[in-house]
Amino acid sequence: MTTSTRGTRVPAVLVLEDGRTFRGRAYGAVGVTFGEAVFSTGMTGYQETLTDPSYHRQVVVMTAPHVGNTGVNDEDPESSRIWVSGYVVRDPARVPSNWRSRRSLDEELAAQGVVGISGVDTRALTRHLRERGAMRVGIFSGNALPDEGTMLAEVRQAPEMKGADLSAEVATKETYVVPAIGPGGEAVPVGSARFTVAAVDLGIKGMTPHRMAERGIEVHVLPATATVEDVYAVAPDGVFFSNGPGDPATADHAVSVMRGVLERRTPLFGICFGNQILGRALGFGTYKLKYGHRGINQPVQDRTTGKVEVTAHNHGFAVDAPLDKVSETPYGRAEVSHVCLNDDVVEGLQLLDQPAFSVQYHPEAAAGPHDAAYLFDRFVSLMEGQRA
Repeated sequence: MTTSTRGTRVPAVLVLEDGRTFRGRAYGAVGVTFGEAVFSTGMTGYQETLTDPSYHRQVVVMTAPHVGNTGVNDEDPESSRIWVSGYVVRDPARVPSNWRSRRSLDEELAAQGVVGISGVDTRALTRHLRERGAMRVGIFSGNALPDEGTMLAEVRQAPEMKGADLSAEVATKETYVVPAIGPGGEAVPVGSARFTVAAVDLGIKGMTPHRMAERGIEVHVLPATATVEDVYAVAPDGVFFSNGPGDPATADHAVSVMRGVLERRTPLFGICFGNQILGRALGFGTYKLKYGHRGINQPVQDRTTGKVEVTAHNHGFAVDAPLDKVSETPYGRAEVSHVCLNDDVVEGLQLLDQPAFSVQYHPEAAAGPHDAAYLFDRFVSLMEGQRA
């Protein structure tokens, strides 16, 4: 149960599973919450971060010290709700200032029951997570403040992210269509678009089908439980697998569906969780990163062109594929197409003998830079090539 005490100084405590604690003030809703503690290095884009379904069951620590400056508007959410389990900031804005702002971030967090904490040393907390790794955490405030031993015991009883199967919890329950956008900005009638794409929703962000719609694509967004038959019932020119939360090692159904697409040689594009699903479908393993990549300033090299992009990331797992060679898979040759320049983590895969590729980061740029927007054009090129 949560309550809001906006404008007061309700005490709050953040407790990590290794026993370290940080004391501050309640921010947003007052109560108790648990999740995996992760940090995001983005200086802006907090509204898109909060509403990204990939953050389901995670407590997000903002490394930028001042958060909430531009308030909350009704245009930037990436889904219908906030998905983070908790929110940690150092110095929240007292008064938002932006012409699009409709309410403060504190008010929005409280209205949606998101328990947060402010006034803590987020730099020290981030350094701790970098050294010790992402771990379970609890935020306790108001009447939910028992003794530290009890709080620590409750944190250690919370579920871990490794082994978590979460896509179905955040995905749509019913298929819906995002119509293509015409040259004048108008919606193209359903069935009259340049291309049709079946998008398997594993935690999709709203901007992703919009980026495809801008390129004349009609997007049919399907539930995470969709079968191969459901995918091909929309007669797609291409198939897309979205981002999403949880451990890719649990996503056996999505892997099976993707293998069905690869067998039919339909143009295929995956983002984030979709990249990990492609990795598994090709026979590669996945593993949990120590503290993950989260933010909108991550350097990635496109090895097919040699260009370096500044990109938006949100992933705690990665594909275990060789960087130094082309791999033989059941669906032809595959190679690592993109790599993170900070730590050499695999950030993209592509098949060389059929039209399929994926990236680990977020080219839809919500929030984030637009360096990787070309990937949607690359998907269009694959569909044009297949049609020709």
